[in-house]
This record gives sequence, structure tokens and C-alpha cells, in this order.
Amino acid sequence: MKSSELYSRLAVYLPIFEKIYNTCNKRELVHPDPLEFLYDYPHIADREIAGFIASSLAYGRVTQIIKSVGKVLAPLGNSPGRTIIDLSDDFLLSTYRDFSHRFTTGLEMAGLLRGIRDTVIEYGSIEAAFSWHIARNEDFKAGIDETVKKIERNGFTEKSSLLARPSGKSACKRLFLFLKWMVRNDEVDPGGWTSILPKDLLMPVDTHILNISKRLLLTERKQADIKTVIEITDAFRSICPEDPLKYDFVLTRFGIRNDMTLDDLFQKCGCGNS
Repeated sequence: MKSSELYSRLAVYLPIFEKIYNTCNKRELVHPDPLEFLYDYPHIADREIAGFIASSLAYGRVTQIIKSVGKVLAPLGNSPGRTIIDLSDDFLLSTYRDFSHRFTTGLEMAGLLRGIRDTVIEYGSIEAAFSWHIARNEDFKAGIDETVKKIERNGFTEKSSLLARPSGKSACKRLFLFLKWMVRNDEVDPGGWTSILPKDLLMPVDTHILNISKRLLLTERKQADIKTVIEITDAFRSICPEDPLKYDFVLTRFGIRNDMTLDDLFQKCGCGNS
């Protein structure tokens, strides 16, 4: 599709997206979602750790995700930002030894927490680590790639089901979801980070948002990979350059909530029935 044709299509969608955002971007529509854990932490140092854990486990059935995130956060207490820097390797390995979430093992989870711990000790916060690597690389994707690589190297396993980097083929949905939660600030996304701007974020693309984007003719790509992420993000950036992920939450409610079907969305956008 030519860029002019895409922009014309998005110009038609914009008032529809705005109406949906104003109506549906409400905290009461979040449940059930791992994002809810972040609302329990008013301090950014605690919220970013809870967010990294919650987003890393955000695959599979939502009821199991919420159960698993709760199990990981419980030993970290009310202030994971303070607690985690004092946790020994022995504590992490023994505490999370029997943890499992689908194909994520307890060893992987202990390794993720070890990586977070060492990152916070070295940089002062997860935000500082991301912002340092982004500034050093002068490229958003390369910067977050280097940050994840740093966390990954401090784990207990060579590879982890909890981490993905944009230098590979992965869409990095969970990573980009975490960044969205921490950078954007509205009634749904709690934000807190200031060194990364919403305009630089990349869309958390899974099968659901890919199918919506294809039906709205925002992409013709068939797989949710990093190229698709960039294409979909650029499409939204053309109509909302300062906040391309603004409509992500409200669009994903369609097809998830019983009272917001995909047919409803497509009819609003003039795409007919699915």
C-alpha cells in the first residue's frame, strides 16, 4: 500500500480511534490483566521491577499469568526496589526453585531476578540502564537490545524464555509492553519513567493486534516479527507522532471483552463483518 493511501485511510480512522479512546481508556476496563500489579506500587523503583516481572510472564492464559506474577512478587515484599538488591543467589535459587509458568522454569525466573538485581546495582535503576544504552547507541532498538543483553548475561541460563531482543526475529511483545507501561502515562498506563519518550516506543504486537492491523489494512505482513512491529508502529505514528501507542490498549479490548467484539470495531471503521 502506498504511504499516501495509508495516511488517507488512517485519517478516516483517527476520529473513530479518538472516540474509542475517550470512551474505553478506563482503568476499570483493565481487569483481568498483569498491568494491574503496577498500580500497587506508587514508587517508580518498585513499579519498574513489578512491571518487568509482570510483562515477562505475560504469555498464556491471563488467569495463570496473574497467579504466576503474584508468586514471583510475594517474596519481594512491599518494596521490591529495596528488597531485590540484597537478595543472594542462594536465596533466588532456593525461593524460585519450584516455580514454573508454562515453559518458564524456576531457574529462568531466578536468573531474571538476578539480572534485574545486578542491573539495578550497576546503573541505579532499570530506567537508567535503558536510557544509558539508548543514548550510547543513538538508536532506540539497538539501545534496548543492549540493555536486555546485559540482563540476560547475568542470568543462570544461557537462554531464557522470559527475554527477547529486537536484533532477532521476535516481535518482543512483552518487552515493548513493559516499556509502554513505564513510559506512557494516562488513566491506564501508569508511567513513571521520564528519560524515554512515548514517541519512541514500539507497538507490542501479538497475534491479536496483528489481526486487527491487517483487517484495518495497516499492514499486509503475515507474521508478528520485528519488521511487522515497525510497520504497524509507523502507521500509527503517522497520525499520532508524539504517542503512536495511544490506541493500543483500547483496540486490544475488542475481541477480548465480551461486550467489545471485533465485529464492533470493524463496523465502526467501515470494514464490515469479520
